[in-house]
Amino acid sequence: MSNIEKLLKMMIAKEAEKVVLNIGEPIYLVINGQKKILTQAPLSENELDAMKSECDDFFGDSSSFNFEGKAVKVGRTLNSIVFDSGKQPAAQAKASAQSASPQAKSSSAGSNEVAGAGRLQTEQQGGGINIDDLLRYMIENKASDLHICTGTKPMLRLDGDMIELDDFPEVTEDDMWPIINYVTPKKNIDEFKTTNDSDYAYEIEGLCRFRANIFRDHRGVGAVFRQIPFKILPPEVLKIPPKIIELCDLPKGLILVTGPTGSGKSTTLAALMDYVNRTYRKHIITIEDPVEFVHKNQSCLINQREVGVHTQSFKRALRAALREDPDVILVGEMRDLETISIAIEMAETGHLVFGTLHTNTAVGTVDRIIDQFPSNQQNQIRAMLADSLVGVVSQMLCKKQEGGRVAVYETLVVTSAVSNLIRECKNFQIPSIMEVGKQQGQKLMNESFMELIKDGTISIEEALDKAVDRNELIHLLQNKNMIGSVEIR
Repeated sequence: MSNIEKLLKMMIAKEAEKVVLNIGEPIYLVINGQKKILTQAPLSENELDAMKSECDDFFGDSSSFNFEGKAVKVGRTLNSIVFDSGKQPAAQAKASAQSASPQAKSSSAGSNEVAGAGRLQTEQQGGGINIDDLLRYMIENKASDLHICTGTKPMLRLDGDMIELDDFPEVTEDDMWPIINYVTPKKNIDEFKTTNDSDYAYEIEGLCRFRANIFRDHRGVGAVFRQIPFKILPPEVLKIPPKIIELCDLPKGLILVTGPTGSGKSTTLAALMDYVNRTYRKHIITIEDPVEFVHKNQSCLINQREVGVHTQSFKRALRAALREDPDVILVGEMRDLETISIAIEMAETGHLVFGTLHTNTAVGTVDRIIDQFPSNQQNQIRAMLADSLVGVVSQMLCKKQEGGRVAVYETLVVTSAVSNLIRECKNFQIPSIMEVGKQQGQKLMNESFMELIKDGTISIEEALDKAVDRNELIHLLQNKNMIGSVEIR
């Protein structure tokens, strides 16, 4: 199949208006009036000449033709080729309908300068916003999230702070629907119409994946996009504690990565999966909602399943995994009692299981799991957890003094002493073991804060602002004569 045929098939499959090939630009589709980039590298003159030759061989001198039952027009200039499906953009169709009404107000296409960096094209006619350009701007400025909500200007989360794009207009609900229709799979639109929220992944080919959530609030429709880079950083670069990396060498057990929303759990898990993928010859199954980091087979076979697309639920996928011959299983979120129970059972029966919880400390993670179960089952779960849990890494992100963010880790390695405390319902004594167990890889969160303060990575104010046990951190700083009197609260 020629390159031209592939492009035309993609145009028809995605119901695009056009395929555009310009020298010096990446090849792109136009869908609902918005660009969707198909190639990372810009098209060279030689490549365009080759495409023109394919056109000549396939279509001759025709300016219109039928392809797979669809009428297509082709325009060729010295520097470009444009294939036009004749499909009218949704935004343009809406504008045409409005202009046919005697009450319709005229509008024209324009553009807005955004925060002093480049121009993001906006289609004022029909209320369309070029979301791909806005997402590229987010990547260029190293922001983690893009927020687009009815009644407010677009906002970025940059180094943990919400930054409003002052030079961009407030978004209306008329702006939101073309964006949603452009980036959202049909099943998620249907779910949104029923439940008023939905999660999915969106990708700009050659640039980045995004975890997306669309929702409705008192002002109208909103959306949040979090960037998920294609490149997976190794654990050493992320400074994941070496002992946690070593736990990935175990044949079985439960490893939990915990922290609040936006603390980098997905990035840590992706790095650990990548380590296993590069180091061993195993079968890895991930169960996610949605699939975030995409892994390619290296030494391992990896199957990534998305809840709602490839399976109905986490617990159903976990039960099915028992028949899919896995060595390693990643559970994107242990969100209910049955999922937690199955994950613990699988860790006990010869699998290495990774999971996440929204807890702030390692000890809090153990308590949270046990408290999920009815009181008459807690002794049994406590015994199972004592046998299956091998490690917990709790993390949060802090602003670095020179810009950017750094992960702060608390690590609990489940030694025989820790296991006995879990079994005997003495979790409150675990921090004492962690304080004296540095050689086993134990580290409390405040110890990590102290290290980052001492080497100048983060400020004392940032550490105190983020610390879970703020008063204990104050005492540590005062004992080192690093601060004076500070309000205890």
